[in-house]
Amino acid sequence: MRSIKTLTLATFAALALSPAAFAQDSDTASGKRFAVVGGAALLDPKGNPADGLEVDGDPAPTLSASYYINDNFAVELWGAADKFNHRVRADGVGKVGTVDQQPIALSGQYHFGQADNTFRPFLGLGYYESNFSNESISALGGGDHVGLETAKGAIGTVGVDMNINSTWFARADARYLHSRPEVRVAGAGTGQELKLDPWVVGFGIGARF
Repeated sequence: MRSIKTLTLATFAALALSPAAFAQDSDTASGKRFAVVGGAALLDPKGNPADGLEVDGDPAPTLSASYYINDNFAVELWGAADKFNHRVRADGVGKVGTVDQQPIALSGQYHFGQADNTFRPFLGLGYYESNFSNESISALGGGDHVGLETAKGAIGTVGVDMNINSTWFARADARYLHSRPEVRVAGAGTGQELKLDPWVVGFGIGARF
């Protein structure tokens, strides 16, 4: 419940950064306020994780639901419908384990142009949380279980919708997650953070109603 409250507050704070969002007419010329998108995405961690560890990317299905305040401003709930499974590798050793994660995010978005334009680019800013599970990383624990704290922070989105007709559209997007989860060994915090900062590149098909 606390996570949902935090997500909600963060999203409306993001929208508030653009006062014009609420100064504009709240009516939608298209007459449609909701959109859902189903697709697939590749989550690819970047940066330089500590201790010479590298975390490989992995694909997973994704879902999103949006509410349009007007034809340009929307609030989107986005998340992975299944877990991303990452292989963890160490320099000079190869695979040392695996870890799963499943992000969820709430963002404010601005969609450029008119609702019936063939191509509609958009930008988004919000807050996300990503839960890690099934950690099996032998390089750090020395036999003890190695875990990762839930990653949370800012998420930025850039994307484009291609209208097929008044209801259906195709979407391509890229999302950047500021991700620095703390490493835990045998249930205790270590103060060590993994700099993952992944890009999530996705494609999907959506419908408006």
